[in-house]
Amino acid sequence: MDNKKIKRSDDYSLWYNNLVKNADLAEHSAVKGCMVIKPYGYAIWEKMQQELDRMFKATGHVNAYFPLFVPKSLFEAEEKNAEGFAKECAIVTHYRLKTDPDNKGKLIVDPEAKLEEELIVRPTSEAIIWNTYKNWIQSYRDLPILINQWANVVRWEMRTRLFLRTAEFLWQEGHTAHATKEEAMEETRKMLDVYAEFAETFLAIPVIKGRKTENERFAGADDTFCIEGLMQDGKALQMGTSHFLGQNFAKAFDVQFAGKDGKRDFVWATSWGVSTRLMGALIMAHSDDDGLVLPPTIAPVQVVIVPIYRSDEEFTKVNNVALDIKKRLEKQNLSVKYDNRDTHKPGWKFNEYELKGVPIRIAIGPRDVDNQCVEIARRDTKEKQSLSNVDLEHKIPHLLEQMQKNIYDKALSFRDQNIHSVNTYSEFKEKLEHPGGFISAHWDGTGETENRIKEETKATIRCIPLNASIEKGTCIYSGKPSAQRVLFAKAY
Repeated sequence: MDNKKIKRSDDYSLWYNNLVKNADLAEHSAVKGCMVIKPYGYAIWEKMQQELDRMFKATGHVNAYFPLFVPKSLFEAEEKNAEGFAKECAIVTHYRLKTDPDNKGKLIVDPEAKLEEELIVRPTSEAIIWNTYKNWIQSYRDLPILINQWANVVRWEMRTRLFLRTAEFLWQEGHTAHATKEEAMEETRKMLDVYAEFAETFLAIPVIKGRKTENERFAGADDTFCIEGLMQDGKALQMGTSHFLGQNFAKAFDVQFAGKDGKRDFVWATSWGVSTRLMGALIMAHSDDDGLVLPPTIAPVQVVIVPIYRSDEEFTKVNNVALDIKKRLEKQNLSVKYDNRDTHKPGWKFNEYELKGVPIRIAIGPRDVDNQCVEIARRDTKEKQSLSNVDLEHKIPHLLEQMQKNIYDKALSFRDQNIHSVNTYSEFKEKLEHPGGFISAHWDGTGETENRIKEETKATIRCIPLNASIEKGTCIYSGKPSAQRVLFAKAY
């Protein structure tokens, strides 16, 4: 563990990388651009996965699994999708290696084992899934199909950062098929709402729901909706997307159904997904110079109990009470760790759990046992207090609820203080550099203006907010009429 403390305010990027490694979340692997998600990091991802999976199933979705490999001809079927992902694709061309006759210790590609058709390692699964749906759908009775899959995908990134952008990452991708445009659009918006609820309720990250511009739309979609969060360095992070695919993939793969009237029509589609990028959002939205700050609802360990003693006799005295507290808290469905290792001192343990963002630390020594109390330390505010051991199993859940709300409220206050309305391009550039954040500005609706602003400032339109009031105005760049304000920001 690199114990050198990097301040968030001094070097945000280095602070982030150090925190990911020091908190034992992930590390770079031998495969360039890929990461190893370590047990503690994966435990957090599992918590996210469990909550999202529950929410998906509550809205009628079921899980399935589709192949990692996509035949090149299928991938090419929907032209916009293929073109959009072409530069990021990894391709399998051969299926066998053989020993190099000139160097017995080396393996080379067997030229006789060339595939008849090259395979794309999935960057996304629309192609293979819609080719499958063609066999599943004949009639309106077969609709809707509401499927999600938990999987890995590969997008060959040149510049990578742990969790935020790696060549291989974990995600979920929903793919649904519907009989009507209205039903598909309802699904698109419903899943956007699910993502927003998850981000705010479990990750304690306030998000803005919006529609992407045509330039930023998912390749192959008629419309893309997103949730955008603001990180503590003033940059935005796209945390989830939900796409209305129209009939594009159904037409590409000839997926038709017979309606109640007997007429045939192409199926309407959606897709939606979030990834391990949410881990990056969780880290950047809440953490401080001392380590992670985890919302209790997503923390793998919600409470850690650390015994303090100097002798075997004192340990026995403390241990009995600590085990009783652990048992009582676990009956409240809390995740509790009792760290009774004798290989590390209490101070070392305190630092470790602070770094890992464990919400509540309970310290208990012989004197506490005598006084029937414990010392409670909150990770979010770093406040300490002495609590009576009596009824602790009800006090701790209440405290965790307070902490969840406090973490969210702090992030919400930061977000709201960093949404800046501007009316001129000079003001736009000034706010973008300092203090950063979301810049609410008028835009003329053209891709040309959007691209020029991006080229000149590196800011992109994060979304056209869904629930914002319509306010006509003048584009900050071109001076042309604008229908409403949009949100710009520099982003990850």
